[in-house]
Amino acid sequence: MNANVTINWTDVGAAIEVATQSARRVETTLGPIAVFRTVADEYYAVFDRCPHKGGPLSEGIVHGRAIACPLHNWSISLESGEALGADAGKGCTPTVPLKIDNGRILLGLTA
Repeated sequence: MNANVTINWTDVGAAIEVATQSARRVETTLGPIAVFRTVADEYYAVFDRCPHKGGPLSEGIVHGRAIACPLHNWSISLESGEALGADAGKGCTPTVPLKIDNGRILLGLTA
């Protein structure tokens, strides 16, 4: 990451509010972001649009560290935002830095 980039950590809610293997859509100044919680209790954030046809990833099915787009079943890595499997290399959705602090979800939004 560029040393001159400032990350503003924005509190978007309690971590417990995101159910296991599901998502929560968060409106930000950068657009909608989907926050995911895996069965292993890991949290990830990506822009809430599939790189294929713009489907709402927050409405997809979480499997492992990936999300299946609800429109055309593309599998997207929650770690990298890259399309997986047969669709690998066909696009990605940007990831967003995320951390949990005192039970709160903080998104790293650049300024």
